[in-house]
Amino acid sequence: MSNLSVSYLGLNLKNPIIIGSSGLTNSVEKIVEIEKQGAAAVVLKSLFEEQILAESAGHIDHDESFGYDVHDYISNYTRDHKLGDYLKLIKDAKASVSIPIIASINCVSDTEWVEFSRKIEEAGADALEINISLLPSNHELRGVQNEEIYFSILENVRKNTNLPIAVKMSQYSGGLANLIKRIGWSKSVDGIVLFNRYYSPDIDVDTMQISHTNIFSTAQEIATSLRWIAISSNFVEIDLAATTGVHSGKDVVKQILAGAKVVEIVSTIYKNGPNHIPGMISEIEGWMKEHKYDDLQGFRGIMSYDKSKGTAAFERIQFMKHFAGIE
Repeated sequence: MSNLSVSYLGLNLKNPIIIGSSGLTNSVEKIVEIEKQGAAAVVLKSLFEEQILAESAGHIDHDESFGYDVHDYISNYTRDHKLGDYLKLIKDAKASVSIPIIASINCVSDTEWVEFSRKIEEAGADALEINISLLPSNHELRGVQNEEIYFSILENVRKNTNLPIAVKMSQYSGGLANLIKRIGWSKSVDGIVLFNRYYSPDIDVDTMQISHTNIFSTAQEIATSLRWIAISSNFVEIDLAATTGVHSGKDVVKQILAGAKVVEIVSTIYKNGPNHIPGMISEIEGWMKEHKYDDLQGFRGIMSYDKSKGTAAFERIQFMKHFAGIE
């Protein structure tokens, strides 16, 4: 029987499949079912900085006669109430399942609220994923200024918790390989998740309204994370997790061949249900048996940038070579 066990963020997982932060992991009942179907860990639905701030502002806006002291009280109450619900989810999930529970904070700034991480640790979370939603859209900021936001957030969080930390980061950077390398060397994190998935805007030309598209990923979207896992695994010594476009057991195999420790999946479970997980595990085991691998370490990274004969494919960004013959 194939050995699918892996160590990620210092946690011993029975296989490399983690259910990523989403509505799939926002209740104990859902997490219990996910464990039953064979997932190795879950990342809880994120505690959003923007949501906390928006709810605080919304409560205050109901009565503009509030003084500053009351504003502060309402803001703090909203934050504490939201955090309290989240801490209860952590505690209840830990009491109900045996798989690791990874908490998640979605950050856009380095404000003091990252001190919540200490309370998350006290609630019993096994690790913490910092989801940094950094879209470099501010035309007043240079690239290096945007990148420093990562380090400011991560340093602040590291000061407040001893939990293993992973950062789920954006692919938007003019020097992405260097940024990943510097994050890996920063000693603020134990793992990096590639990549954040963003809201995809669209325009309805009939209603003249902003809408969205591609809520769920497709299997074709695996290329971006696969490219950067393969490139980064050569110079990053901490754990790498791949996400977006991982829809099957063979997709998991691809990411491990490129150098990933684990994968985080969401869209394929929304589309197929939690009972899709056993099939993915069977597919991994079948591939390993066919190729005579007893464990994941035996093939991890053998198709990474420095070990694969097709390294140019990871760097190629033009498609003329492949489509030149199509008319």
